[in-house]
Amino acid sequence: METVASYLAKFPEASRMRMLQIRALLMKKVPEVEESISYGMPAYKTFGKPLLYFAAYKNHIGLYATPSGHTHFAEALSKYKQGKGSVQFPNEQPLPLDLIAQIIAFREEENRKRFGN
Repeated sequence: METVASYLAKFPEASRMRMLQIRALLMKKVPEVEESISYGMPAYKTFGKPLLYFAAYKNHIGLYATPSGHTHFAEALSKYKQGKGSVQFPNEQPLPLDLIAQIIAFREEENRKRFGN
């Protein structure tokens, strides 16, 4: 069974470091987050429900914050290439860590309100 560590180890250092930045943000903002591999990429859940996914590609890091995270931050994400429920952060640009932190906080609060006890 693949782990997040084994997933990260498959990538060149530059991509791995970018993903580790996102992972560190997740762990800092949501210490109780559950980490696994789902859909072949690092997956994070709270209250047993998806919070966020990310993946490395040749030219970008893909972030999947479910449709609500992308909808809520549509204006801030508009300068990045997007797909349905995904956004691409080009490798030649610094990661927008403040924005990613805001997305994480939004999704955590959303899951807590919907699924928390």
